[in-house]
Amino acid sequence: MWFVSSLFSSLMHSPTCFLLKPIFLHALSSFFHLLLLAMVLVPLLCKRIITVESKDKKTNNNKALFQKTLFCSVGFSVFNLFLSLINYFIWYRTSLTQEKLFTLLDLGLKTVSWGVLAISMHNDHRRFPLLLFRIWCAFYMFVSCSSFIVDIIVLILYKKHVHLPPQCIVSDVVATLVGLFFCYVMCFVKNDECEDISTIEEPLLNGDDHASSMEKKETNRGGETVTPYSNAGIFSILTFSWIGSLIALGNKKILDLEDVPQLDSGDSVVEAFPAFKEKVEADCGGTNHITTLKLVKLLVISAWKEILFTAFLALLNTLASYVGPYLIDAFVQFLDGKQLYENQGYVLVSAFFVAKIVECLSQRHWFFKLQQIGIRIRALLVTMIYNKSLTLSCQSKKGHTSGETINLMTVDAERIGVFSWYMHDLWLVILQVSLALLILYKNLGIASIAAFFATVFVMLANIPLGSLQEKFQTKLMESKDTRMKATSEVLRNMRILKLQGWEMKFLSKIIQLRKTEQMWLKKFVYTSAMTTFVFWGAPTFVSVVTFGTCMLVGIPLESGKILSALATFRILQEPIYNLPETISMIAQTKVSLDRISLFLRLEDLQFNVVEKLPLGTSDKAIEVTNGNFSWDLSSSVTTLKNINLSVFHGMKVAVCGTVGSGKSTLLSCILGEVPKVSGTLKVCGKKAYVAQSPWIQSGKIEDNILFGKKMDRKKYEKVLEACSLKKDLETLSFGDQTIIGERGINLSGGQKQRIQIARALYQDSDIYLFDDPFSAVDAHTGSHLFKECLLGHLSSKTVVYVTHQVEFLPAADLILVMKNGKITQCGKYIELLNNGTDFMELVGAHKKALSTLDSTSTFEQDINVSNAHVVKQREARKDDQIGNKIDINDHSEPKGQLVQEEEREKGKVGFLIYWKYITTAYRGILVPFILLAQILFQTLQIGSNYWMTWATPISQEDPSPVEGSILIIVYVALAIGSSFCILARAMLLVTAGYKTATLLFNKMHFCIFLAPMSFFDSTPSGRILNRASTDQSAVDTDIPNQISSVAFTLIQLLGIIAVMSQVAWQVFFVFIPVIAASIWYQQYYLPAARELSRLVGVCKAPVIQHFAETISGASTIRSFDQQSRFQETNMKLSDEYSRPKFNVTGAMEWLCFRLDMLSSITFAVSLIFLVSIPKGVINPSIAGLAVTYGLNLNMVQAWVVWNLCRLENKIISIERIMQYTCVPSEPPLVVEENRPDPSWPIYGEVDIQNLQVRYASHLPLVLRGISCTFYGGLKTGIVGRTGSGKSTLIQTLFRIVEPAAGRVMIDGINISSVGLHDLRSRLGIIPQDPTMFEGTVRNNLDPLEEYTDEQIWEALDKCQLGDEVRKKEGKLDSPVSENGENWSMGQRQLVCLGRVLLKKSKILVLDEATASVDTATDNLIQQTLKLHFADSTIITIAHRITSVLDSNMVLLLHQGKNYKELLKSMSHLQNC
Repeated sequence: MWFVSSLFSSLMHSPTCFLLKPIFLHALSSFFHLLLLAMVLVPLLCKRIITVESKDKKTNNNKALFQKTLFCSVGFSVFNLFLSLINYFIWYRTSLTQEKLFTLLDLGLKTVSWGVLAISMHNDHRRFPLLLFRIWCAFYMFVSCSSFIVDIIVLILYKKHVHLPPQCIVSDVVATLVGLFFCYVMCFVKNDECEDISTIEEPLLNGDDHASSMEKKETNRGGETVTPYSNAGIFSILTFSWIGSLIALGNKKILDLEDVPQLDSGDSVVEAFPAFKEKVEADCGGTNHITTLKLVKLLVISAWKEILFTAFLALLNTLASYVGPYLIDAFVQFLDGKQLYENQGYVLVSAFFVAKIVECLSQRHWFFKLQQIGIRIRALLVTMIYNKSLTLSCQSKKGHTSGETINLMTVDAERIGVFSWYMHDLWLVILQVSLALLILYKNLGIASIAAFFATVFVMLANIPLGSLQEKFQTKLMESKDTRMKATSEVLRNMRILKLQGWEMKFLSKIIQLRKTEQMWLKKFVYTSAMTTFVFWGAPTFVSVVTFGTCMLVGIPLESGKILSALATFRILQEPIYNLPETISMIAQTKVSLDRISLFLRLEDLQFNVVEKLPLGTSDKAIEVTNGNFSWDLSSSVTTLKNINLSVFHGMKVAVCGTVGSGKSTLLSCILGEVPKVSGTLKVCGKKAYVAQSPWIQSGKIEDNILFGKKMDRKKYEKVLEACSLKKDLETLSFGDQTIIGERGINLSGGQKQRIQIARALYQDSDIYLFDDPFSAVDAHTGSHLFKECLLGHLSSKTVVYVTHQVEFLPAADLILVMKNGKITQCGKYIELLNNGTDFMELVGAHKKALSTLDSTSTFEQDINVSNAHVVKQREARKDDQIGNKIDINDHSEPKGQLVQEEEREKGKVGFLIYWKYITTAYRGILVPFILLAQILFQTLQIGSNYWMTWATPISQEDPSPVEGSILIIVYVALAIGSSFCILARAMLLVTAGYKTATLLFNKMHFCIFLAPMSFFDSTPSGRILNRASTDQSAVDTDIPNQISSVAFTLIQLLGIIAVMSQVAWQVFFVFIPVIAASIWYQQYYLPAARELSRLVGVCKAPVIQHFAETISGASTIRSFDQQSRFQETNMKLSDEYSRPKFNVTGAMEWLCFRLDMLSSITFAVSLIFLVSIPKGVINPSIAGLAVTYGLNLNMVQAWVVWNLCRLENKIISIERIMQYTCVPSEPPLVVEENRPDPSWPIYGEVDIQNLQVRYASHLPLVLRGISCTFYGGLKTGIVGRTGSGKSTLIQTLFRIVEPAAGRVMIDGINISSVGLHDLRSRLGIIPQDPTMFEGTVRNNLDPLEEYTDEQIWEALDKCQLGDEVRKKEGKLDSPVSENGENWSMGQRQLVCLGRVLLKKSKILVLDEATASVDTATDNLIQQTLKLHFADSTIITIAHRITSVLDSNMVLLLHQGKNYKELLKSMSHLQNC
């Protein structure tokens, strides 16, 4: 040390001493930075920069270092800018010496040169002169290190003789670090292409440490790569730079799901759920024993590390936030001239600044981690709910409909995930209050006790408010469940509603359910408004009590201590204000947890019903011994009684019987779906099941057939041939790649059934269970299926098939005859004919139908001849069709599919959306009053604080400007005024929000119900339900609060700027660039965040849709043992929903981190300015007030931008709802100027003229020029192969589908000229798919409540259901479960018959109405129709020849065309 001191002393006195003086070092630094500026600018200006090829390869390490290089350049430029401003503020009142001028020049050149360097690096399409830059870095490091060494020696040896300003030391330290860093980068970073030239790219904004090369980007899209967060470095995690590449991509293009990276393994439910499931099994022994408390415990354990880490961050954030209030009194005293030690001002500034940095960093990562936990918990809950729905017993399903189950997933699980935000709030409130009391005790002494009791009083006020909110929230959720259940059912059955003309009645039912929901919503939001009023006024109340106590006990009030107390109250305001929201959220979350745990505890299917044996262990495929089964175990009546059955491997077993005899239930027993009362049931081998009601998934036809199996082309082609699907696929534009709409909406009933059969055949199971699959296809196709599938493809398999068609019985090895839940007879066909009474009834009915006309053979022969003619024509066109198919596949465009991708808006949310929202309620007249109330509140708040600061002395020695009583009176008056402003604002806000939600709900539902059927065909119900549940919930509560938050925080920010600028207007020099930078960051962030938020909405619908489809097809899924595959699919869809959600969270924190840093720097600059100005220039009290408000600057500024961004994300719910308020409507329900006569139609004559129909403008014609006449009072049969256009013709008659050309006349009136309601209400129909609604028998027969009980009983007796209904306890008020599940398919068909018997229409359409009933019941229906509709025009679509044999006319359709030679009277056919 002595040697260094001597050396330095000699140097300072030598002729070279000038080289070590600061002025020379600053001049040298300026010269070097001029060189840097020239080195970067000259090539740029001369346009000699070599462009980089897009295929250049760089290693990930290079890119990561270049990103940090760019960040360092930007940071150093900004640092020098602020340092120059600080020096200017310090020196501007004194004369500028030569040394000071050189210092400012040096800082200015550093700012410009490093800024230009950053811009040059930012441009990734240009080469950078790396070799020159390396040389420059070496010299720069030498100069900066020299300056730093000089500073150290001066501080150690010449501290008493030389004054070294702190900012000079800081500048030299930073410059040295920058020099060392750049030297490291330039020495060790090598380009793969060239050693001496490299491209510096990837700015901080694109700061992905693991960005792939351009080559990799071509092969690996975002959706195929794991999120950069998984492997991000500490720097990238701290600054959220890992999300930068996605934000940058969002600025270049509109983001799609493929651009969003996959989740980290810890956040993916696919990875996380197995471990969670093991914990559930270990702790609870399964979900059936899970309680709310256990569920909470399991969820906490699943994320305990993250929860502890966020608790630490929350603690750190809280401690850092109280540094400002603790030091504010000392800062005011310092400004008043009471300096305790040298450089105390700068020490205080440093303490403020470091605390702010710690507060910002901890808060950002605290919030991010909490949201990450929420995403994970939501996904786990959704998976649990989904898995449970696959195992629910039939009894449990009765109590929990699909709508309620979907609500658990969309609302309750989502709310529990959101609760992660509030996880630490309760214990944080205690900590924050304790710290606040300590600071208050330090400043105000015993008065802090009064503050404590006031705070406790405010918190205790939460108890009644919290309990009220919990009650209202519970009722609100219950009413929402009921509405969603009804909405789901209506959407599922919209076709039948439109056919019957009932849609407006069911709309009014949903509106009525919404009114009940609105009643609870109104109570909930107004309670929230009162809560807002109480707790916005709480800090003011606490401060009034505290300062009043000080006056009473004689504690002197000083401005510094008051400012410290006000800053403390301001910080305390947030937890106190959030406390009601936290309590409300706890209440809501508890309700949701209770609902989910209750659902998880529901009874599962009895897994011991079926004893499953491995193949080969028994010679019997199915064995039932003394089996008694009941759908309802609590009922004394069993559904199936004394079942004894043995089916050997390879047998074909037919099950027949009348409607409601228990045939389908027997198959359900074999599947294990029906609870067992007693007996044994053994099944040996894998099962496949074909349900009576086809269950088809949304997606490709190929995927429905494969059903999870790998493609075996040879086997696949054989299955298609056996199921007669090849010809159907040829007529479809995309063949087996055609996307099927929801519930197979764009397929005919026969096509859906054959796809079901193909699915079963492709599985290659051992046991096949067919529940009357041939009833939905025509007779020719049915015979082909029976021969090719059951007798051919499945010749060696065990097959149990239910059938009503007697012609399929002789081929069976065993026939079971069922009646009243018992097997009354069993044996072979011949045996039963000889001694079977019940069997003879069925066969006799069939023979009676066949003998109705003697011309059956003639009729069949004529049809067969025509069919042969049709086949020839088809063969002639076969080559053309194949050619067309190939051409379409080569140029396949999504627009050719019926079901399109969900529409989402692109780009910025338009101002029109905001304007429509705020002007929906009362034309926006309340909005100015809400803003005025907030402005007055903010003004009065600032005024009250200003008053307390101005009216109190700085110290005890100074005189008080006003008396104590006046001080408190004025303060109380201002406080009361501000509280009333808050009350007015809160009440007006919830009034406007409630009214807007009501109007938007009504408008959206009105438009949906008036939409044409094509809208429902091409729109999966999940998309509509998503808007009716999630988006509507956002409109009900979230969006009004979000819009108000934007306005209120903006007003608050303007108030802070006004207060700070009043003290030091020079702060505007910092404010302006910081605000500009904040706006730029926001604009840079928004494109990506906006599209990610839209993707969140779009990705939610497939989850809901898959959920709804799984619930409806649970028995089919279980029969194929496909539960695990569907569970995996659900988890993948859940992850797809979480992907954009996770990245939305990361992007938000990326923005907030940068805004927080900018605000912290602004605050630090303003503090440095206040410390640097001479004493007496400003009032220390007012300066302290500015600092008090400045403590909140970073938070408020970040909240303004954060709320703006969150609003744009949330407003997408309005955008999505408004999409459905603009759905094109059907033609008017009533045309007033063209209303038909009440007695129309009188004759019932239907004249069809050149009718052409297509389902959508981009789809091919389905009906191609049909012309025919159905004469009034006659019975016309329509026959044709499956998919020939029979059902389409009927839909056109009801104007479900509008003609593309031609017209339909009824009694001389063009049906297109009258209103839809007038048309549909005059026509009657028994549809192909029998539909019943949840409710009662009465509601199902007479939903419009037009008929008396006597008329309803009469109709029930006519349709053979009277005795069945009389057996039920409730008679006409007997409950009907969702989809009529507690009624057999045949009984549902009879209920549909009862409806038309009540309606007594002149024109009646039977769309394969007797497909699901046995022949005897079919005969009864035909006799009933003949008796009661003798004078009506009856149009019958049938697959059974017997159903059209007594028709006066027959129309044969093929490929959308009619063959006129067959449009003849039956008498003419007899003579042929």
